[in-house]
Amino acid sequence: MRHPLLRTAVLAGSILAFWPSGGSFADGGEAYPSKAVLGEALFHDPNLSRNRSQSCSTCHAPGAGFADVRQTEPVGNDVSLGDDGRSLGGRNAPTAGYAAQTPPFSKGSDGAYRGGFFWDGRARTLEDQAGGPPLNPVEMGMPDKAAVVSRLREEPAYDRAFRVLYGEGVFRDDETAYSAMVNALAEYERGPEFSSFDSRYDRYLRGEEKLTDQEELGRVLFFSQQFTNCSICHEVRGPKGLEDAVFTNHKYFNIGVPANPRLAAGAVGPDTGLAQNPAVAGNPTARGKFKIPGLRNVAVTGPYMHNGVFKDLRTVVLFYVKYNSIKKSRQIDPETGREWGAPEVPDNLAMEQLTAGPALDDKRVDAIVAFLKTLTDRRYEGFLTQDKASR
Repeated sequence: MRHPLLRTAVLAGSILAFWPSGGSFADGGEAYPSKAVLGEALFHDPNLSRNRSQSCSTCHAPGAGFADVRQTEPVGNDVSLGDDGRSLGGRNAPTAGYAAQTPPFSKGSDGAYRGGFFWDGRARTLEDQAGGPPLNPVEMGMPDKAAVVSRLREEPAYDRAFRVLYGEGVFRDDETAYSAMVNALAEYERGPEFSSFDSRYDRYLRGEEKLTDQEELGRVLFFSQQFTNCSICHEVRGPKGLEDAVFTNHKYFNIGVPANPRLAAGAVGPDTGLAQNPAVAGNPTARGKFKIPGLRNVAVTGPYMHNGVFKDLRTVVLFYVKYNSIKKSRQIDPETGREWGAPEVPDNLAMEQLTAGPALDDKRVDAIVAFLKTLTDRRYEGFLTQDKASR
């Protein structure tokens, strides 16, 4: 569970620290020599929201693994508060860290959907994702693209930077200007700040550090499909091999996640996930499926699952173990003290994948959690120590 000090770090290290002393992000054309640098300013600019109170970094704070740690009653940070100070999202805000490693949304020759952004893949590319929140009425709340472009043009330095980087005609129509804005945001997200690959696991791969005995046991268990089912969905290799793995196959599965009772008051029905993606057109075999998230920084970016139902990383591991154990104790959610909730959507459960591994005892559960913590980027490793000390 994330330590309370993390919230303070977020405010000091991700929002306030990016606000220049002059009070404006657009303080001169020379400040934006590249699209990525312009995108960084846009990412932290609350003026791109209806009430000028929320930026991309509000829900994807760099100081918190690009996740949202703001606490809102009664949901905590299970879902995010919108720019209007009242609206709540329907799903947990996924980390933007390593998001650029996600392939575009597509349907494979095997009929399986893969890639894309948001929990249901409705944004095909990183640019598509970046363009969503400003226009979402329960997020940044801008009424249309024209309103966003108007905010951009309020800042002379933005105006100059867009013309230099995207051509003199960039503001001739709102669609072109908006596309340039989301491209700048995506270029920033493709940079090393979001995908640093410098965790203890990465340093272990480079021979710079050794894992503890517990972490090594967790690594062996995680990597082996004989002893666990983890790597079936959380692939341990990336396009280049082990060194760029983000620990997901980018596919969609229904793993039987229960409804989050803290969100029940605003619920309008079960969240059917991938079936709500317009590109899937309500395919019944997509009901209840959500994108398999990557595991980079997973130890500091809870709560977990698409609806934030689980607070603790160990709970997540135990949730998977329940499918392979007949022990009564394994059928109890440690966060509620009651039996695990029923799947919110019982259709299309991935039972073949969920039951592929044997039951795990506490020693092995703890080892897997220990290994997952080694996937934490160097800049966030201090939060693991704080979290341990708070228990």
